[in-house]
Amino acid sequence: MFTHIVVGTNDPEASASFFDATFGALGIPGNRMGESAYYGDYKSGFFSVVRPRNGEEASFANGGTIGLSAKSQQEVDAWHSAGLANGGTCDGPPGRRDMGENKLYGAYLRDPVGNKLCAFTTNVEG
Repeated sequence: MFTHIVVGTNDPEASASFFDATFGALGIPGNRMGESAYYGDYKSGFFSVVRPRNGEEASFANGGTIGLSAKSQQEVDAWHSAGLANGGTCDGPPGRRDMGENKLYGAYLRDPVGNKLCAFTTNVEG
């Protein structure tokens, strides 16, 4: 559905460290192009973190959330832990978040700039 998602950063090194850890927990390696970091590829879609091209300070999207797919509850937990250990803040701990008949397990983080991300799986135990 998406070709790419790009978020801004004021500290490329801190952001790359955060995203290397969190995407790594989901089995997605990181790459660099100058100060920019990216994850995924053009064929499957990619996520990138860059300094804003207009030279202004980066800020997060008020009301925006970027959702990432996880294979298991353990992967969600690992993603959340990796984010906390690499400059992220908890915006909702790992846990069940069922929606009607849909069994979900997820967690929320804010990256070092304040972007809101979540990792969810439908592969829910119990």
